[in-house]
Amino acid sequence: MKTTSYRKLGLLSALYFVQGLPFGFQTTALPVYLRTQGVSLMVISSIGLLAAPWMGKALWAPLVDRYGSERIGRRKSWILPMQAGMAAACAAAAFVPVQGALPVLLGLVFVMNLFAATQDIAVDGLAVDLLEPRELGWGNSAQVVGYKVGMLTGGGLLVWMSDAIGWRGLFLTMAGLSLLVLGVAALAREPRHVAEGPGGEGERLSWGEVRERLLALSHLPGTGWMLLFIGTYKLGETMVDVLFKPFLVDMGFTASQIGQWVGTWGTLASLLGSAAGGLLASRMPLLGALALASCLRVVPLGGEWWLALHGPTASGVIAVTVAEHFFGGVLTTALFAFMMSRVDRRIGATHYTLLASVEVLGKSPGGPLAGLLVTRAGWSYADVFLFGTVLSVAFVLLLWPLRRTEPSPRTVSPPV
Repeated sequence: MKTTSYRKLGLLSALYFVQGLPFGFQTTALPVYLRTQGVSLMVISSIGLLAAPWMGKALWAPLVDRYGSERIGRRKSWILPMQAGMAAACAAAAFVPVQGALPVLLGLVFVMNLFAATQDIAVDGLAVDLLEPRELGWGNSAQVVGYKVGMLTGGGLLVWMSDAIGWRGLFLTMAGLSLLVLGVAALAREPRHVAEGPGGEGERLSWGEVRERLLALSHLPGTGWMLLFIGTYKLGETMVDVLFKPFLVDMGFTASQIGQWVGTWGTLASLLGSAAGGLLASRMPLLGALALASCLRVVPLGGEWWLALHGPTASGVIAVTVAEHFFGGVLTTALFAFMMSRVDRRIGATHYTLLASVEVLGKSPGGPLAGLLVTRAGWSYADVFLFGTVLSVAFVLLLWPLRRTEPSPRTVSPPV
């Protein structure tokens, strides 16, 4: 790997790290914070709605792709103000009391997610512009690891430090980290946007051209199979994952045991898996890496079914949990690298965001479906785990029609 590659990976890791801060805080720290302030469980159970910008970001991705100053940097024109806005929202939240101003606090968390999700569009576009084909594996490893470390920091490390720094200090630390990365991004050099066609470098596409380009992409060989795989590859996994922790509770394991195995060891294994996914994607053709990671990911799902069928032991749960998170990290990195290899660079942020949205929306029904099968259809945990494993095996076969398709030449980044 060239020296310049490490600069790229460091920049992407830092940007994705900051994007993970508000989401990690919302999912882990915010419920604890609100409960300590006496907020009702009904309100706490509804805070997932604050992450709505992450679900809907594809709606304004074309704006991020189209507008931006070439003098400042087309991507930096969005990244820098979004970073500053997130820092300001974190700082403001530090001085908002829960009692009497809860809607304001929740509104600020929503704004944090809005800034982070919008920045994510621009950073994804920056990654498409920066990374050469040989760097996609490591680049997406930097993306996934950086984001997960950000979530761990916002939802774990800062909560652990809250006894010393207080909740106000937690918000101010998040603001400080955002400003630190803002400085890094401001100093970073952004490559000039390379445009195809008669207009040459820096030419902006019209809305009609964006629409036509997306339509043309939808007709490329293998696009339907690719979208079907991206939308379904985690459906079976989600069905298993959403019930595995309740299953362990019902089997008599304590919350501290589950927290240690899943929250600590599982997270560490996930980070290692994400790094290993980058190595795998850099050493193999991306489609082959994705197929191998998908097959390996099925193994721990089958292990969870085996535990439900024959009874879990502590060693069995630890082994399956570590394997599940490790291979899950490998698969996520391999998929993101594969998606980026298929992106049209002229509409890089829009195209990649659309693919990422398919991935998020595709796995969303898995949790409710698993719950319905247990509560309404009378399925056992073992039944659902087996069904999720079988689905995961079946969806791997969707990669078979893609074996003879190659990325469009438009997706290949020139040297920077």
